[in-house]
Amino acid sequence: MIQIRNFYRRRQRAPAATRARSRFGALPPSMLVLLPLLAACSVQDNHPVTVIPQVVPAELYVAPDGLDSNPGTRAAPLRTLARAAQVVQPGTIVNVLPGVYHGGFRTAVSGLSNARIVFRSSERWGARIVPPPLSSNAAAWDNRASYVDIEGFEIDGSAQASGTGMEIGIGAGNAASTGMKWTTGIYSGGSYNRITGNHVHHVANSIACTSSDGGGIGVDSYYKGMHSEVSGNSVHDIGPPDCRYVHGIYMNAPGTIRNNVVYRVAEAGILLWHDAHRVSIVNNTVTASNRGILVGGGDFYHTKGLNDHTQVINNIVYDNRFGIAELGATGPHNSYRNNLVFQNPGGDWSLAQGMSHSGTVAAAPNFITYTRSGTPDFRLAQRSPAIGKGLDLGADQPDFYGKARPNAVEVDIGAAQH
Repeated sequence: MIQIRNFYRRRQRAPAATRARSRFGALPPSMLVLLPLLAACSVQDNHPVTVIPQVVPAELYVAPDGLDSNPGTRAAPLRTLARAAQVVQPGTIVNVLPGVYHGGFRTAVSGLSNARIVFRSSERWGARIVPPPLSSNAAAWDNRASYVDIEGFEIDGSAQASGTGMEIGIGAGNAASTGMKWTTGIYSGGSYNRITGNHVHHVANSIACTSSDGGGIGVDSYYKGMHSEVSGNSVHDIGPPDCRYVHGIYMNAPGTIRNNVVYRVAEAGILLWHDAHRVSIVNNTVTASNRGILVGGGDFYHTKGLNDHTQVINNIVYDNRFGIAELGATGPHNSYRNNLVFQNPGGDWSLAQGMSHSGTVAAAPNFITYTRSGTPDFRLAQRSPAIGKGLDLGADQPDFYGKARPNAVEVDIGAAQH
């Protein structure tokens, strides 16, 4: 039986209250007599100071040869994403040039609905985020802000994958990453965020399964986050073998999970829990994991009800131990339509009593190339049974490989459009 812990709780306790002290209580009486005179002198002697507020440009640039003392222009870029995260404001676009960057930072400045903050790799997967030499954060990217886009990065935790240390490749002579191991690739605790087109891999491979939980990409409701989108990402090699607490894409709030490829995950490729409801899981491909898609609810943070009105449509769930399942507090309005579910020996389907699925394709998907090791090519070969068997859901994003999906009857099942 799957065991699910309160994975994404990151409580920050307020510091203990301290007794108020007199401002000058520790000074000798003789000094107290001089204080009014000193204060008067300081007021009279100070020269006027002109404060010039920092102006953040509409676009910032980050590059491996930059400096955090730079203004962040194209000609004088910043060096770290951590510094960029400190100076952004609503509407800022942060362009990260190809190269290797240390992870373990937090983004905490929110955008607005009409002025989103965008962090984007200038080339898809060209900006590679790796563990620092001395890791002090359990997440590669810890986002607590709202209206933020994270686009096109590679999150590579392989420096911690074996537990014995590997060179991380930033300059000469850098030691392997030590300290706190990453349990999470991209964590997002805000609302209305978009995590799109990233490559998240080899995260949490060597953690102790009983000591911490994690995943590739996590969208959390603990800080009242909601309605975020996870789309077009590659998430693989997540978690230590046989660990039931580490997942590929984890969402516990309303939102959308679309056009992702997920494989070789210790537990669920896609997991819904806690406050998840009204989630759209559409056109994903999940393989070689313990469970394919798990729709569940329980251990609620802010809601009191069921995971209901969730849609699981047009997904390929193939060659996992288990296929698509419901667990815990789920509702009667969840729908499972036009999915390809096959070769999951523990059971292709396990839905709550009274629930059913429709339009299911029970056949091998016939990918271009597929093995349980290496890098599969999840595009559909000729005569794949997934071609043209998906539901037309109206205007849609391009598929995982960037190909447009037709707004007609020829929509394919899975993350790749033939």
